[in-house]
Amino acid sequence: MSEHRPNPDALLAAIQEAGTRKQRGRLKVFFGMCAGVGKTYAMLEAARREQGAGRDVLIGLVETHGRKETDALTAGLRILPRCRLEYRGVQLTDFDLDAALSHKPQLVLVDELAHTNAPGARHQKRYQDVLELLEAGIDVFTTLNVQHLESRAEAVRQITGVTIKETVPDTALANAELELVDLPPDELRARLADGKVYLAERVATARDNFFRAGNLSALRELALRFAAEHVGQDVRDYRQTHGIRDPWKSGQRLLVAVSAAPTSASLVRWACRLAGELRAPWVALYVEQPEPLAENESRRLAKHLSLAGELGAEVVTTSDQDVVQGLLRIARERNVTQIVVGKPAGWRVLDLFRGGSLINRLIRESGDIDIVAVRAEGGRLPGRPLRPRLENPSARNYGTALGVCALTTALNAILQRWIGYQPVALVYLLSVVGLAMFVGRGATLVAATITALLWNFLFTDPRFTFQINNTEDTMLFATYFAVALAMGHLAARLRAQELAERAREMRATAMYLLTRDLAECGDLAQLLGVMVRHLGDTFHAEVALSLADDKSATLTPYFAGSWSMPDKELSVAVWAGQHRQAAGLGTDTLGSAEGLHLPLVAGDRVPGVLSLRFRGTVPLLPAQRELLDAFCRQMALVLDRQLLRDAETRASLLAESERLGKTLLSSVSHELRTPLAAITSAVNGLRDAGPLNPAQQGMAAELEEGATRLNRLVRNLLNLSRLEAGHLHAHLDWHDLNDVVQLALQSLGPALASHPVDVKIDAGLAPVKLDAALTEQIVVNLLSNAAAHTPSGTPISLHACLEPAWLVLQVADRGPGLPNLDLTRLFDRFQRGANAPPGGTGLGLSLVKGFSEAQGGNVTAVNRADGGALFTVRLPRVKMPPVPEAEP
Repeated sequence: MSEHRPNPDALLAAIQEAGTRKQRGRLKVFFGMCAGVGKTYAMLEAARREQGAGRDVLIGLVETHGRKETDALTAGLRILPRCRLEYRGVQLTDFDLDAALSHKPQLVLVDELAHTNAPGARHQKRYQDVLELLEAGIDVFTTLNVQHLESRAEAVRQITGVTIKETVPDTALANAELELVDLPPDELRARLADGKVYLAERVATARDNFFRAGNLSALRELALRFAAEHVGQDVRDYRQTHGIRDPWKSGQRLLVAVSAAPTSASLVRWACRLAGELRAPWVALYVEQPEPLAENESRRLAKHLSLAGELGAEVVTTSDQDVVQGLLRIARERNVTQIVVGKPAGWRVLDLFRGGSLINRLIRESGDIDIVAVRAEGGRLPGRPLRPRLENPSARNYGTALGVCALTTALNAILQRWIGYQPVALVYLLSVVGLAMFVGRGATLVAATITALLWNFLFTDPRFTFQINNTEDTMLFATYFAVALAMGHLAARLRAQELAERAREMRATAMYLLTRDLAECGDLAQLLGVMVRHLGDTFHAEVALSLADDKSATLTPYFAGSWSMPDKELSVAVWAGQHRQAAGLGTDTLGSAEGLHLPLVAGDRVPGVLSLRFRGTVPLLPAQRELLDAFCRQMALVLDRQLLRDAETRASLLAESERLGKTLLSSVSHELRTPLAAITSAVNGLRDAGPLNPAQQGMAAELEEGATRLNRLVRNLLNLSRLEAGHLHAHLDWHDLNDVVQLALQSLGPALASHPVDVKIDAGLAPVKLDAALTEQIVVNLLSNAAAHTPSGTPISLHACLEPAWLVLQVADRGPGLPNLDLTRLFDRFQRGANAPPGGTGLGLSLVKGFSEAQGGNVTAVNRADGGALFTVRLPRVKMPPVPEAEP
């Protein structure tokens, strides 16, 4: 009965998950291979059925894309008004999460799960809105294409050549119900040609690129496979919860038994080929037994498991005294349908005492699981006999067993005078049991055999022969021999179990101590020190930690590591970090390296690389490698969290510094306006008071020029503060561009005295809709920038023209041009070129960018082919409304 009970851990997890599901809302995803298969249509049909069943249904956001048949399905359903968000002067609409939560419907429809929300929304991604609705106990219907899954985005890029920027993590679909909306590729292309997917002008481009027949077939396969995997996980959860041991053959799943035998490599490759032919997932399982492996066996086993992982298997290691029971336990947990094992290489006598060979026991006890026996190539090792491997087959253990037998025989020779020859057998038996606690199973079996023969030869009549005449002595000899063998075997088995439990306890304790010390770390330096110390103590290795630089592909070694890596080892560590794979000692990649290099992977980031140089040549056992991988996962998460916390601290300090700087700039700017007005008024008063001599006129002109420059600086600072605070809004109206340009030229005045300006505005340019003040400042800053960075006497040209969708303003000069290194940061605040003349602040081009974007436009800068720089400002063009005719 106990064998058929449900797993208590799985049952507890299922109960907890069921309680959580009752509190959370239910998520249903209408899943398809790409746009146009009818996901939104199917979602609306399902919503209407739910409403017909009496549920309160609310359309939170549905994108019908103007399709009449889809629009018709929204009739009769409550539609939530969209919220309006303003971004850089542009009105945007999006899903109103707060309104949906306040309505508290039973079901909300939220289309396009992978969509990126408008700037200013509470969450960056729409799937985060959906998760908040679920936490509030509201059911959600949504849609999703396979290319937007995080785990499938790279495969889609390889198939279609399109990089998917909007993705949803697979964890967001945990516990979700998937409804696959499928359509054959030919029918989808027909819908595309009929204009039911995209507008007519986009059909040809889509048909010849993303919607190629081969692309659609591959995307369809991806979608079908993901849906099957999702359902398969539900089946496994149900089986584990209800304690169902026999597999459900709803789909093929393979398990290959891996061991340290040299034939396991070919067995793994065979299982990989079979899984590929069946298009089935497969598991590579190693059952760890209490007896430790020899050094060469450990190295060979590590290579086999690494090979299985590289070929796409899920590598699993478990512990069990019985290999057959371990294989079947994991196979039933994973709903495996076929177990792949190697054919036995020969006949072993001890199999008779174990209930048969491994393959015979598997066939007898596997139930509905199919057993595939494969003749693996490779054979046995040269010179290795076909016999069971005995634990610690060293001469010292057998020598100890012989010594104990000799001492016990001497003791029995003395005791026989008082206790007789029959109790002497009990003393021999006691020595065998005690010996089994210290030596291996082989030495114990040898001692049991030798002591039985010594008792017969030395203490029973007739002595010094192996003949037994007494029936009682015969029965006693047979009983002693059997009991000695059994008790010696059980004692050795208990010792092996004790050693295995002690090893597991040490691994668990090491993991606990690491987690505890990492949780107590307060800064990055302390965190790295704890990592180096624990790794060195646990794995007896010299440790080096290298931190990744987000801005480049380089690694920076931590100075306090216990191993100073040479350049060769550092290059191996860089490779491991870039490819997110283990490299170096004991791997198939750069295996000649001195150390083992493991990337610390945390999600899609690699915050660092761990490098270990072991003391000695003994390779890591599978359990030790599993512990090392667990260390790496834990360290990666903690290190990534600490780096993010440090980045957040720096960002908050920077934000506070910027806030103080903005406050200071705003205060200083406002305080300077009053004395500047007084200076300008004083200069004008001096000129109005009477004629001035030439020296006084020069000083007045210098005062006026300085006040003008300072006033322009103050105005720029105030405008910058308004831009960053989001208080600058464009007031668009119809203006004559000639007037705007002339006002800009007049305001510059003396600043352009040494630069001839060629103004060319296309003839017949009608009034344009723009913000006159902001556009004037754009022209002023571009002209003053050109004058400041070009030699005196060089011309500056200003050209204005119309494009179909834009009003284009271009300012060109004949100066030295723009340094290529500065083009990416040209429009940043306070950014000045390396050869910029003294006196500037680096605000002009930043304001040009801000004023252009405030009106919905943009600005670019390039170097001219014949010398000089060219700045191009594009503002949205609005067609002028027709002038009404005058009434007669």
